[in-house]
Amino acid sequence: MSAMIGPGSTVTLHFAIRLEDGQLVDSNFDGEPATFTVGDGNLLEGFEKALFGLFEGSEQSIRILPENGFGAHNPSNIQVIPRKSFGGMETELEEGLMISFADPQGGELPGVVASFDDAKVRVDFNHPLAGKVLQFEVKILKVENA
Repeated sequence: MSAMIGPGSTVTLHFAIRLEDGQLVDSNFDGEPATFTVGDGNLLEGFEKALFGLFEGSEQSIRILPENGFGAHNPSNIQVIPRKSFGGMETELEEGLMISFADPQGGELPGVVASFDDAKVRVDFNHPLAGKVLQFEVKILKVENA
């Protein structure tokens, strides 16, 4: 009997992530499979737990709710920034433009321009998939338990 996916398993798989309307977000079915160890941080915990109990050779389409995926869309993650703060940009502002900001620790924090006018820019710092129900399609190629 082949190994079952659980805590500490090393899993090699092909996957696709789709929005509810079927729009493809990411996939590796046409490329090299991905390998990760459950709990190593390479896959969100909710996606990992959705794989628990699957075996080598399993193929599943799993519905991932926002709380198990990229979280709920949080209105407080939308910030209004003065337009003059964007004066030195080489790129013209447009809705949907992703801009990298420095966080307080000196790291990078991506934000998406939600809207703007002559005085202010609304920037959404939510993950682009926050609040979305996703379809996680997997084909488990190999499972190794610790």
